[in-house]
Amino acid sequence: MLAFHPFLLAAALVVEAAVGFPDALYARIRHPVVWIGALITHLDHALNQERDSFDRRKAFGVLALLVLLLTVGGVAVAVAWLCRLLPFGWLLEAVLASTLLAQRSLHEHVAAVAEGFRKGGLAGGRDAVSRVVGRNPASLDEPAVCRAAIESLAENFSDGIVAPAFWLLVGGLPGIALYKAINTADSMIGHRTPRHEAFGWAAARLDDLVNLPGSRLTALLLVAAARSQNADAASRAWQAVRRDACRHRSPNAGWPEAAMAGALDLRLGGPRVYGSTRIEDVWLGGGRTAATPADIDAGLRLYRLACVLLGGGALVLAVLG
Repeated sequence: MLAFHPFLLAAALVVEAAVGFPDALYARIRHPVVWIGALITHLDHALNQERDSFDRRKAFGVLALLVLLLTVGGVAVAVAWLCRLLPFGWLLEAVLASTLLAQRSLHEHVAAVAEGFRKGGLAGGRDAVSRVVGRNPASLDEPAVCRAAIESLAENFSDGIVAPAFWLLVGGLPGIALYKAINTADSMIGHRTPRHEAFGWAAARLDDLVNLPGSRLTALLLVAAARSQNADAASRAWQAVRRDACRHRSPNAGWPEAAMAGALDLRLGGPRVYGSTRIEDVWLGGGRTAATPADIDAGLRLYRLACVLLGGGALVLAVLG
């Protein structure tokens, strides 16, 4: 039978929300995702050779992903086993798992965009949003900066919190570690560029797969959070999800973004510029495009409520289980 870990999830969510990943600890040992990224970079340099054919690079990308998962999974299984030999070892496992969640840091980075507007106007907002999105900030006016921050909040709520929380619930520390390895690989090599279109194919497809449950659950959490504030907001969020989520070019990103757009009565997505490349994307939601810093604040309130619902759900599962 599948062993769930609701106590582990609830404890990890509380620890991460309370303390995050301390800067002093990061300065001393870096972050587990940095270690994973270093392994991915090494595999990319060693196995992704431009002289090889497309099919050969694709095969080596599959091999690189297998090496990554075996390495990260093996370490995580060993650490979890050692934790469970100790008195209250589950709590140590929860602390370690909390480093792979991002409730606190996501809130801080998105809130900094609204604060950037308050302190430095459009220039301040552009500078802050450049730390959370990959698009060219110089191409963004105030509404576009605000939409970018809110879109990042919605999408990263899914793949930075809800999806890893789901895999922590299902697989304990090894589950969340494997998820973060896949997600980090996708962010580093899962792009349709000349270097990574073949080599990163496996990472991108597997990331789409493991994010399917988290993206849908994120949309439901945002609708439920909107319902606790305003019945009309919840109705708009649900309608936006049903109408627009599957129209997004990503099989997952459209779900949380559509829910957030509907809840805030905004239109999110649409055309955007990454570097010098313009991406034509669909609009999600049926509200305003003229987002403001106040909408960022409203999105953060919705996000905090959804995080509470996520933690509360874990506690309910723990008590019932």
